[in-house]
Amino acid sequence: MKLESPLQFLEDKTILVTGAAGFLAKIFVEKVLRVQPGVKKLFLLIRAEDDKSAKLRFQDEVISKELFRVLREKLGAVKLNALISEKVVMVPGDITCQDMGVRDSSLIEQMLNQVDVVVNLAATTNFDERYDVALNVNTLGARHVVEFAKKCTSLAVMVHVSTAYVSGEREGVILERPYHMGETLNGVSGLDIDAERRVVEERLEELRAEGASDEAISVAMKELGIERAKIYGWPNTYVFTKAMAEMTVGQLKGDMPVVTLRPTIVTSTLKEPFPGWAEGVRTVDSLALGYGTGRLTCFLGDLNGVVDVIPADMVVNSMIVAMVGHANQRSSGLYQMGSSVRNPVRYVDLQDYAYRYFSLNPWVNKDGKPVRVGKVTVLKSMASFHRYMAVRYTFWLKGLEIANAAFCRSFQGTYSDLSRKIKFVMRLVELYRPYLFFKGVFDDSNTEKLRVAAMEGGVEGDVFYFDPKCIDWGHYVTNIHIPGIVKYVFKRS
Repeated sequence: MKLESPLQFLEDKTILVTGAAGFLAKIFVEKVLRVQPGVKKLFLLIRAEDDKSAKLRFQDEVISKELFRVLREKLGAVKLNALISEKVVMVPGDITCQDMGVRDSSLIEQMLNQVDVVVNLAATTNFDERYDVALNVNTLGARHVVEFAKKCTSLAVMVHVSTAYVSGEREGVILERPYHMGETLNGVSGLDIDAERRVVEERLEELRAEGASDEAISVAMKELGIERAKIYGWPNTYVFTKAMAEMTVGQLKGDMPVVTLRPTIVTSTLKEPFPGWAEGVRTVDSLALGYGTGRLTCFLGDLNGVVDVIPADMVVNSMIVAMVGHANQRSSGLYQMGSSVRNPVRYVDLQDYAYRYFSLNPWVNKDGKPVRVGKVTVLKSMASFHRYMAVRYTFWLKGLEIANAAFCRSFQGTYSDLSRKIKFVMRLVELYRPYLFFKGVFDDSNTEKLRVAAMEGGVEGDVFYFDPKCIDWGHYVTNIHIPGIVKYVFKRS
């Protein structure tokens, strides 16, 4: 693989980005505008009804973010606004629809004639999302993006961002291999996306015929997603629908060059545009949030297990380099972007880093009192976890409920607080159980070849770095990541 300079590649290119208001998409857009203002055009697909709504979402959810601080300081407000006016086109649409829901025929024609690169970042990442929503956005949405990309007359490459956890609950070394529609997966054959869509439609019809409430339909759709995922060997709706998205892309792409990128757990930025920017409560951050605020005093999992995390700026850099490597080639590429093989970090390490940080920088409650943290009690099996919760909390909660009723709800505040804590822990356990005992590591042989090609080619290593070996986890977690999520996420939670 021969690689040219990404800076040269990006110059005068027109790029379509779906899911433009999402976490990685923001970082990608900021990176391109900052390092290569000579990019020709960025078409940003934003879920919105019309131009006005799309522009408002872009302003509120993208450009006004702290993420763009460096670019704003570098150019000044006037020049930044001029750059955006010249280079960025907001595209109101909906990825769940044909032609990605774009209604303006002249805008569709512009994109079809001008777009060189399509970057598909649109997704719903809730583990327990409604099945109808996740299937439409993650799977059928990917179908609509591929179909649109194939009609772009100047297309050089499409980048589809997936997740490494499409692997399901496998153990050992998980290879960079594609999934194919209809193959036998986890001992079950016959997975068919159109059949899954019919399952959803039939279930919705049944629920409506029964007069089910909106809330009941929502609960039923969430349960259906988990049920269908587990039939085929995936632990939740998110990774199941993302796996089907990969199958869809592979089935429909034809000879179009496609890069499929599978990041692991994406965390805050390591370096650019500045260290520690984060947005939204992500998998491991939920644990940190619960621990730092005093709501999480026990949990379960394998402390010696490897937790595969990777900073967001490294993910974006690998996207760009892979994009350059496969542009105008007949070959496609699949890359797993993580740290578990080259620079693993374990849960016990994260526990120590969190204890170190919150001991020195305690969270302050609304009443002004600092939260004192201690070592979390870690249970090593679901059975021991349920026993612990029953003895330590559930029996006490039941007694408090009786006392609360007997004394005219005098203990309502205490009861509600304890109830919330128990529900918080139980929900985290249910959602993340497959990953707390995850025994796989993600092979990154293809990604390593890409790194080698980048070093040997014309890639600016200081700008497009993505080697996890350079990460000092203790420094990153305690001095960059946790301070970042405290500043940008905790304060808004």
